[in-house]
This record gives sequence, C-alpha cells and structure tokens, in this order.
Amino acid sequence: QTRLVESGGGVVQPGGSLRLSCKASGMITSVFNSANIEWYRQAPGTERELVASITRDGGYREYSASVKGRFTISRDNAKNTMYLQMNSLKSEDTGVYYCNVFRDDVNYWGQGTQVTVSS
Repeated sequence: QTRLVESGGGVVQPGGSLRLSCKASGMITSVFNSANIEWYRQAPGTERELVASITRDGGYREYSASVKGRFTISRDNAKNTMYLQMNSLKSEDTGVYYCNVFRDDVNYWGQGTQVTVSS
C-alpha cells in the first residue's frame, strides 16, 4: 500500500529554518521517478495553496511568489523522498504543509505536517 509520510514540521521563530521531508512508502521507484511532485500549504480559514513544484528529473522548479528565494524544493529519486527546505520563515508561512506526488494514473497526498512560525 502506497502512502506519503511527511516529517519535519514544528514550531520555529521568525527568521528560522525548517526542512520538511516526504517519503513515498510502498511506491515502486520507477513510479516515483516518473511523477511530478508538489508541496502545498493551508492556513486556517484559507484554501490550500501551491507552494512549490519540481519535475520528474528535478530539472525545473517553480515557486509561489510568497516563498520564492526562501524555499527550495528537491527530490531524491533513489530514496523515493522529496524535501522542502524553508529558510527565513515568516509568521505568514504558518500552516499545514502537504506533499503531493502525481502523474496521469496516480495521485497521492501526504497526511500533512504543521509548521508554526511564532516568537
């Protein structure tokens, strides 16, 4: 059974850093390697927002305007794992972060990990 297992969330002060991880457990490596990957976040009372995406070979990355220059998405295809490095965190980055792995025939979501930026 395939599932995405997220980790790395927590409470951090403004200006701090966190690194989120998302492992595709039970997924055939060739499926993960051919899938696109995205990170979303959702703050209380708001809609889920796309934060970052990366292509299957890691050659192209895209970020929302609110995180560009501060967040970095990456993937390790050998480990079926994706990452979101978050630097210079702001209070407005607070929310639940979700990973998404998809291609034409599959679409998996992580359970979400809470990130709280507060002094």
